[in-house]
Amino acid sequence: MDYLRAFFVGGLICLIGQLFMDLTSLTPGHVLVLFVCLGAILSGIGIYEKLVLFGGAGATVPLTGFGHAMVQGILEQTKKKGALGIMSGIFKNTSMGITAAVILAVTMAFIFDPKG
Repeated sequence: MDYLRAFFVGGLICLIGQLFMDLTSLTPGHVLVLFVCLGAILSGIGIYEKLVLFGGAGATVPLTGFGHAMVQGILEQTKKKGALGIMSGIFKNTSMGITAAVILAVTMAFIFDPKG
């Protein structure tokens, strides 16, 4: 049952993103930023945590989950360090993902030629 809930939640998030791209003039970059911000906002007001408890990886793997992870890190670090925890909290839960994205982007830039 956990797998079905994760598939349903993750699929629903992806369906919404695809509908945004198909039915509006939003580009994939716009949808990316929109979903990260939406995940952060929903996490900040306490709604996204309920979605994570229901959908598991289906809610944490998509882009909205990245925004959720940033906000959760900020909330944890501000409890420990006060205002200084805001900046360190952003990277607490997301540093591996950011590092992997940068390393893979640089590697792909060296391997492939850009279209010109």
